Amino acid sequence: FAMQSPVAAPESELSADEVAFIFSFNSRVDIMRARRVCTAWRDAAKQTLVPLSDFVVNSVRFYNAMRVMSTALPNLQQLSIRRLGKGHKYIEGENPEEERDLCTQHDTTHDINFITKFKKLRVLHIYRAPLNGGYPAFFEFPLLQKLTIMSCGDLRVDLHMLKGLPSLKELVLNSNPQCTGNLICLIALKDALELVTIGHCDKVQGNFMDLAGFLRLKQLNLMYTTVIGDIQDIHDGDFPALEQLFLPPTVHGGHGYEFQLISDVPHLMHTAHHLLQRTPMLFSDAKWSLAFGWSLSRESPDWYARDEGNGSPSPPFRLRFIKAGSRLGWSWCSLCYHSCEINWLDPEPSSDDCETYEEDLRSIEQCIDFYRGYHQPPNELDYRRLCEG
Repeated sequence: FAMQSPVAAPESELSADEVAFIFSFNSRVDIMRARRVCTAWRDAAKQTLVPLSDFVVNSVRFYNAMRVMSTALPNLQQLSIRRLGKGHKYIEGENPEEERDLCTQHDTTHDINFITKFKKLRVLHIYRAPLNGGYPAFFEFPLLQKLTIMSCGDLRVDLHMLKGLPSLKELVLNSNPQCTGNLICLIALKDALELVTIGHCDKVQGNFMDLAGFLRLKQLNLMYTTVIGDIQDIHDGDFPALEQLFLPPTVHGGHGYEFQLISDVPHLMHTAHHLLQRTPMLFSDAKWSLAFGWSLSRESPDWYARDEGNGSPSPPFRLRFIKAGSRLGWSWCSLCYHSCEINWLDPEPSSDDCETYEEDLRSIEQCIDFYRGYHQPPNELDYRRLCEG
């Protein structure tokens, strides 16, 4: 037992609160050992705020420990729920998947609803846990600050259930096919949320702009959802604390978005430029250089097929951002980076940056060959003429 033992003084000299305070500087394991010393220490352990340290429930042994701790150490602050091992599962929740229930009908069942006894829980991770259905008990923690639910195929989560977590700062929901709800449901958490990551959750819907008034929101990642919206709707007062933004192709201007018209591109480029001026690191570098995978849709009336006859480059229907020195611009390009002329977003740099700018520009202009003189893709007739030489 590694901690400074309060047994050095007569038991009457230390109150339960004082013993609990001493316990709070020690690990969960040490506190569980110390509580066996006497009744007073056992009672003190129940009052102890256990230091933040991940307790991972990934076997029946640790499940049994968690069950004991729900009474003996109810002020646990951090918990991870994972697989229990072959032949074991948690009790079915509300509206379970019937096919899954048949596949695991002979497994030993374990209750999970008692975790509501951990009233001081601040961090909860649920990863690949054998859960089936809805579990309201997971959303009844008034002090919870971080919730992560990942790869739980049959766990039913609806965003409206999160209103029972008023202190939630970080929400991560990833690869949960039974996750549903509308982003507007998060409005109950608008004064607390700082990070929202919802990915590979196809049933989550809504408009990302419903979160524009979240004053503390620093990171928003909604990739691989069916969320909609338009980045052109972001005004100067929206998302005041936002530092990183990742949006799906269903959003106008999201990653992988496909334009219906060539003429729609310049305005969206100016919008992206304005957002970058406000928050330079808003978009990841990898996605930024490729203009977030933006391209012209095959359904566009401006689209046409490549000339396969003489080895000419494909039409320049992809987009990219260009940076020369401190100057930012963009261009259309082909699959192999045969580029159109640069459309500049910034004015020419000052003399202080001139040398770097000219050096970068010479390198960039080497890609402006086949489509020299075109600031946007040529129409199909001009493209065929270029291909003919």
